[in-house]
Amino acid sequence: MSKHFETIAVRTQMERTQREHTSPLYLTSSFVFDDAEQARAMFADEIEGNIYSRFSNPNVNEFVEKMCLLEGTEDGFGTATGMAAVFASIMPFLSAGDHILTSNALFASSTRIIKDFLPKWGIEYSFYDIKKPETWESLIQPNTKMIFAETPSNPGLELIDLEFLCNLGKKHGILVNVDNCFATPYLQTPAMYGADLITHSATKFIDGQGRVVGGVVLGSKALIKEVRAFCRQTGPAMSPFNAWILSKSLETLHVRMDRHCENAMKVAEWLEKNEEIEWVKYPFLPSHPQYELAKKQMKQGGGVVTFEVKGGYERGKAFLNSLKMFSHTANLGDCRTIATHPASTTHSKIDDEARRAVGIFPGTIRVSVGLEHIDDIIGDIAQALDVSK
Repeated sequence: MSKHFETIAVRTQMERTQREHTSPLYLTSSFVFDDAEQARAMFADEIEGNIYSRFSNPNVNEFVEKMCLLEGTEDGFGTATGMAAVFASIMPFLSAGDHILTSNALFASSTRIIKDFLPKWGIEYSFYDIKKPETWESLIQPNTKMIFAETPSNPGLELIDLEFLCNLGKKHGILVNVDNCFATPYLQTPAMYGADLITHSATKFIDGQGRVVGGVVLGSKALIKEVRAFCRQTGPAMSPFNAWILSKSLETLHVRMDRHCENAMKVAEWLEKNEEIEWVKYPFLPSHPQYELAKKQMKQGGGVVTFEVKGGYERGKAFLNSLKMFSHTANLGDCRTIATHPASTTHSKIDDEARRAVGIFPGTIRVSVGLEHIDDIIGDIAQALDVSK
């Protein structure tokens, strides 16, 4: 097998059954055993094989195999959604009395799992300041079992030094769990730095066209065995149809990400020169505070640009309402450019102080830059800025 990302993504495929060129759909809830002994051996995990689509399915297996090869991990488990992946990457490894150390700059739903739900099971948490890595080690407790991170962060585009983080986890014998959704394995591979678990919302750039939802947890065979056992009983299984879509989507991920990044860079450079903009964040802009780190651990800067329009909350909403071509939806990673006002939508349930701490201000706009012609993307931003003055 080739070592090149593009070839792995295109050519990794399940074994052919009817000389088909592309993988067929396995829309079945269960699988037939040859005999009673085979059934017993499969349930006893003595031999591999599909039993029930809540456990595994050929389409899901193909998608997961591709993701493992692209991220450089031994094993993985596909889940129904990205948030199911986040939850399934945490719960098998924490018990009542344990402690999780997590970034203060997370996707809002991840923050709510940690703050609102983990304490119900007696699990403690602490947030580390993503901008002060020198303080992280002091927050580790004797009962800390996991460090959770997201880099780049959503939507502030703050970065975490993966080498530093993983070395910290190894030093204290703590699992390091990294949400790699924004970068995708094409731009960043946390396992290369020693991350124990990698999670993805496959709904975003991996699908790339806003069609299906899905997630995946990746790691060593030993860790994924625990994830699989948890998911097998709790049921957040990926749909075979969604897995088929996502596996096919991976074949074009490299092509799409190259264009997402190219367009995003041009948008960021244009915004930086516009007088109606307070600031612009994009990892590959030299003005980004962590530009050198971005160049070290990312292949390109990604497909998301975050900026603040002058005029605060009302101007932010007016700008969004003035866009003509952009999609106004809560998703990202689509071939269509999407604009979001985090303060009134995705992060509206977090208090203002917490939002500001992670770089979300009243006029902050997150743009998931799509694959349209760059002149049309910038043109829509320009007219919306003019109309919303």
